[in-house]
Amino acid sequence: MGLVEDWRRIERDLPDGWADARLALEIADRARLDRAAALLGPANPGRGADELRFSAIRSPGTGVGPDAVKRLLGRLEKEGIAGTLRLREAVAAPVADDESTTTLVGGWDAAVATLPSDWSDLYCELELTSSDYLQRGALLLAPINPARIAGRSMFRFRVAHRFGYGASEPMTRRCLARVDGEGITGRVAILRSLSDTHNVDTQGPVWYVEGKAV
Repeated sequence: MGLVEDWRRIERDLPDGWADARLALEIADRARLDRAAALLGPANPGRGADELRFSAIRSPGTGVGPDAVKRLLGRLEKEGIAGTLRLREAVAAPVADDESTTTLVGGWDAAVATLPSDWSDLYCELELTSSDYLQRGALLLAPINPARIAGRSMFRFRVAHRFGYGASEPMTRRCLARVDGEGITGRVAILRSLSDTHNVDTQGPVWYVEGKAV
């Protein structure tokens, strides 16, 4: 059975309402692990001794979706890279409550709850409901080093779990609570995430968005 068929079988058996299918791909030939990781690059795979870990995400804009996973696995098959794909965990979409729909802290908590326990780096977005909030919001969010997005009522920022470049998760939550406390409304989302990264003589991984390092 090929890798694409493995994914089709896993996807058929996923429960209704799943949001994140966390996968492990064991590579038969360890010498081809680097090449497999490169072909799976858009999924930001984490690497073990002989396997790669990545996710299929249903929510748009937060990772690679089910169809993209199928295409990426097809690339491996075309290069003759064999292995075994298995489901590590299926995560259901969080159930919205009053806090998560009315506060930034609630939205942040709901987003973080969908992450794997070994997450290490996040690239996040805060979209405000009015441009009137930009100046005050920038001041309240200063500790997390928010970057303005030209032409939009929006900030983007990085978060680091244990070390590296970005604000800590507790600091991010405190800053969002400060914004909530002044009645500033908006929507917070995690755009990109990495798991189990290890920094070697660097501050951490670099993402390229629209040709620019972030």
